[in-house]
Amino acid sequence: MNPGIDLQGSFIKALADLGLPAGAAKAIWMPVPMVLMLVVATIGVLVTVWLERKISAAVQQRIGPEYIGPLGILAPAADGLKLLFKEDILPAKADPILFTLGPVLVVVPVFASFLIVPFGQNLIISDVGVAIFLWISLSSIQPIGLLMAGYASNNKYSLIGGLRAAAQSISYEIPLALSVLAVVMMSNSLSTLDIVEQQSSYGILSWNVWRQPLGFVIFWIAALAECERLPFDLPEAEEEIVAGYQTEYSGMKFALFYLGSYVNLVLSALLIAVLYLGGWESPIPVELLGQWLGVSETTPWLQVITGTLGITMTLLKAYFFVFLAILMRWTLPRVRIDQLLDLGWKFLLPVSLVNLLLTAALKLAFPFAFGG
Repeated sequence: MNPGIDLQGSFIKALADLGLPAGAAKAIWMPVPMVLMLVVATIGVLVTVWLERKISAAVQQRIGPEYIGPLGILAPAADGLKLLFKEDILPAKADPILFTLGPVLVVVPVFASFLIVPFGQNLIISDVGVAIFLWISLSSIQPIGLLMAGYASNNKYSLIGGLRAAAQSISYEIPLALSVLAVVMMSNSLSTLDIVEQQSSYGILSWNVWRQPLGFVIFWIAALAECERLPFDLPEAEEEIVAGYQTEYSGMKFALFYLGSYVNLVLSALLIAVLYLGGWESPIPVELLGQWLGVSETTPWLQVITGTLGITMTLLKAYFFVFLAILMRWTLPRVRIDQLLDLGWKFLLPVSLVNLLLTAALKLAFPFAFGG
């Protein structure tokens, strides 16, 4: 197994070579992962917002953003600046503390979840042994923020929107967790690094999507519902409840809800790439490239190529699903709230349970293929 690039070790060693004590070098390293996480997530959102505009324009045979920077690439930044300088209005009878905490509870857990996303063997901000459970527990905080925002607005439309958003999130969080549990069962680990390494034996043939096709479909549908993407954007159904829990929000608080939605979409796409499509693994293993060229896996330039290719593969797989999510927004009609809840509780939940039991049976019957 290629040891990859040790970012932390290389960073601390570089500072130590400059004469800094080891303790000081480690102290300087500590905030770097958090800053890196914020930068990566923010850039991912800006790219996704730009893609949303360009792809939707192409679907509808429009031009899309063109003049705010080359090809309109500065349009998302202009949106952010506009919302940053807009007046932050607080309704007269709203609860000011809960009204402010609502969007914070929606955004912070999603950003924190980027800590466990691996882009390479050692290209991960935090290698947590229980990374999958950490992500599921963080995602379960979001419904509290949505409900809090709807309740604190002191508005009937907002309250209904908050209740619907919380019900939708809880309904689809259970089948999503069960589909992930099937992958964990096959990998014998809750670590995202271990899950990717378990898919690295036979190139593309060892990816989990072939052994978990049902779980893959369940995860994708549940992820769309969790991100409130069409056809599941019921909390914001304008013809029924105006803008849902966002009705009374303006300025930066309003922007935080959209930021959380897009960050969650990028995160869900990255996790699909990690859990089902081999993460940073390319269809042809890089180790074979080293063998063909007759160089060792620890050769520095080969490690750089491996790390770069790993990041590229992870992003390509993830943004393919971002593209699908954007395309579905302009393709599928919005479902009704009863259809949404029926799909979650009466179909996806029992199917995900059957998938979990089937995975357990296959693990016992064919341990060489299902991680026995």
